[in-house]
Amino acid sequence: MREGMEVQLYDGRKDLEVVGEASYQDNLWRVVGGHGASNDRVRVEVHAVLVAETDNPYDANAVSVWIQGLRVGYLSREDARRYRPGLLALEQQHGMPIALAGAIVGGGMRPDGPGRLGVFLDHDPADFGLRPMAPPRASGSAMRTGLSDALATDQADDGYDLGWMGDLPADDLRAIKALRQLLEHEPDAIDRHYMHAHLQTLLYRSRDVFASALDEYDQACHQHDAEMDGIRAAFMAKWSQVPVLETYKQMAIRQQKAKNLEQALWWAERGIAIYGTEGARADAVEDLQKRAASYRAKLHPQPRPSRPRAMRPTQPEVEVLTCGTCGREFQRTRLRGRKPLHCPECRDQTG
Repeated sequence: MREGMEVQLYDGRKDLEVVGEASYQDNLWRVVGGHGASNDRVRVEVHAVLVAETDNPYDANAVSVWIQGLRVGYLSREDARRYRPGLLALEQQHGMPIALAGAIVGGGMRPDGPGRLGVFLDHDPADFGLRPMAPPRASGSAMRTGLSDALATDQADDGYDLGWMGDLPADDLRAIKALRQLLEHEPDAIDRHYMHAHLQTLLYRSRDVFASALDEYDQACHQHDAEMDGIRAAFMAKWSQVPVLETYKQMAIRQQKAKNLEQALWWAERGIAIYGTEGARADAVEDLQKRAASYRAKLHPQPRPSRPRAMRPTQPEVEVLTCGTCGREFQRTRLRGRKPLHCPECRDQTG
């Protein structure tokens, strides 16, 4: 790969994930103008070339990502497996490398130095011969988040409209901003639930991109929970059950890792209360119940019962006496009453 080479550029509205950028931070900083050149946050529009590597010793399907002649990351293993055939077909069709529009984002100054940079690519899966991956239809006890059920009935239900999902920007940072704007005006409880859930996903995914992402993630989870009673009522009205609510499990785990077991217990118990007896997935409820029991045991350890001491057998006390006949000493077990004057041998002779 070299800078300035001719490529065929593609674009789209779907995000294609780039992984491994942490290993290529020096290259990313070179592209945006120098390592830590500014304390301001970085956003640089780029064209990224996809390269199907033929000699990668770790992944036969590896697809690397290059910007200005520098490698900056890879497609995930699963994406590389799916996209590589279409990428090779496009290269053969155009007789040149294939590039995608995207952006390098991140930076800013954190307490430990400049924030990391990440790469976001825009594409249309159809260009690579792929159909958009539709979530599987779920119902009854198989229901997970309920999103597939909501999407399946969206057009027939005037109570909510999930069309906003297809309108979100592919770039996570722009999508975060768009979701916050939607939440300012959206009245429907089911829509708000999925907006909150998607916002939390994007914020957590951006934890290495900007310093305040995790704090904003916590705030988003608290806001989501504050609305959950109304959201639960909407779920019950629509499905007569409560789908999986990832917020409670994830926040319990997050507080557990932070050694804040009281808060971990609060999130677990709050999730159990929201599910009640109407949780669509028993395994999700059982998971929270096990976590809550574990947190309680650590917060309020029960004293271990002491093992009773084994009674040591009492040894009989032995006394030494002197025979009044032969003058020899003899032993006997100490007993109450008068002491014998003669040893057993002498008693036998006189007896």
